[in-house]
Amino acid sequence: MPNRSEHPNLALAVLCGAAFMASLDLFIVNVAFDAIGKSFHGVALADLSWVLNAYAIVYAALLVPLGRLADRFSRRGGFILGLTIFTLGSIACAASTGLWMLVAFRVVQAIGAALLTPTSLGLVVASVPDHRRVAAVRIWAASGALAAAAGPVAGGLLLTLSWRWVFLVNVPIGVLALLGALVFVPRSDHRETGPWPDVPGALLLVVGIGSLSLGMVKGPDWGWLAGRELLVLAITVAAVTTFVARSLRHHSPVIDPALLKVRSFTSANIAALAFSVAFAGVLLEIILWMQNVWGYSALRTGLAVSPGPLMVPIFAAVAQRLSKTISADKLIAAGCLVCAAGALLVLTSVGPTPNYFVEIFPGWVVGGIGVGLALPTLLSSATLNLPAARAATGSAVINMSRQVGSALGVSILIAVLGHPVGYLAAHTAFVHAWWTWVAIDIAAAALALATSRRRPTAERSPTPTQQTRVTTAIS
Repeated sequence: MPNRSEHPNLALAVLCGAAFMASLDLFIVNVAFDAIGKSFHGVALADLSWVLNAYAIVYAALLVPLGRLADRFSRRGGFILGLTIFTLGSIACAASTGLWMLVAFRVVQAIGAALLTPTSLGLVVASVPDHRRVAAVRIWAASGALAAAAGPVAGGLLLTLSWRWVFLVNVPIGVLALLGALVFVPRSDHRETGPWPDVPGALLLVVGIGSLSLGMVKGPDWGWLAGRELLVLAITVAAVTTFVARSLRHHSPVIDPALLKVRSFTSANIAALAFSVAFAGVLLEIILWMQNVWGYSALRTGLAVSPGPLMVPIFAAVAQRLSKTISADKLIAAGCLVCAAGALLVLTSVGPTPNYFVEIFPGWVVGGIGVGLALPTLLSSATLNLPAARAATGSAVINMSRQVGSALGVSILIAVLGHPVGYLAAHTAFVHAWWTWVAIDIAAAALALATSRRRPTAERSPTPTQQTRVTTAIS
């Protein structure tokens, strides 16, 4: 049996604080995206995208194997190591003197986050009494939602000083969490045995998704049929093919083929990937439009972005209530379609003169409602038909799919925007991108509904316990 903390509330606060810090990073860095680019003079948007994509890709690939390594040796030790790596990586990001130095240290941050995220959830379960476990997991998940709501405003405030503060803010949180972990978080008796996780397979996944992202962001500059573009595509195919081959024969692969035999799990992962492509693309596009076309300051942008994330925890609770009478498939599809409607509202109304409450606010709030309905339901339903012993791995895999989707969403946005000159060209490019997100959200809805034809009705809606098992949705 796992050890229980003598101070379970303080242990929970420490673990949630670390999860909050990792989740905060997404929205803060998105708001700081333009300021980072301006500080490194002459940096192309395609190169700047790696500040976001390097983190997402490495985090996605290492989430499963590092979580398994921590299970094998020490969850508490893994959590402390991950927290240390993330905090030191944040200091190094703030001290970066060039774009590629920053990208390299974003990779360090991602390694830390991939280690601290799964271990923090495992330690939450181990630290509290059994009767408080579901409530504790909900609180842990809510910390991500709080970070999503606070991130844009916090990012805007910090950027009034410098973009470097969006990374330095992690340092006091990280140090306090480290001290709290050493004092209040108990050691876990849990140890897994068996084969080592497939770390080389994870690196192949990094190469495959990274090269695909590179080809997408560089396509407009290189030419879609240029030699370099075709070479990058060949590397993508080779890396992904080798990754699949390793997964089929490795004893502890990044993605267990046995999980993919569960059709609901496979369909949910595909839908989550598609949904995350649109989510990441819309988030960055809204920020770029307000800062580069409307000339909003970082603080004003952060305030303007915050209403959307605020809708997510509210309508996640609504979705949980609705799940008692509406199948998960229909809830997910409805959420995706609401997101598509939000993007459609924005693209049909936005213009050159800033008019936030008429042109962006309605569609942005509608999109936040859609995310609240779709994403937590999608994550929980993915593990619905998995054996209890595989739920943690299944949760990690679907979160990996989300991060891959986020990287692809940023890459698609950069490819669609290209290098527009003047307002008319920029407006046309941004509208094309919004139409892309509408189409992808509709496709995600169709994929979600496709699962309803494959599962018995009784299996479609997750229970509250199953919903809280994987509600890492807003991180």
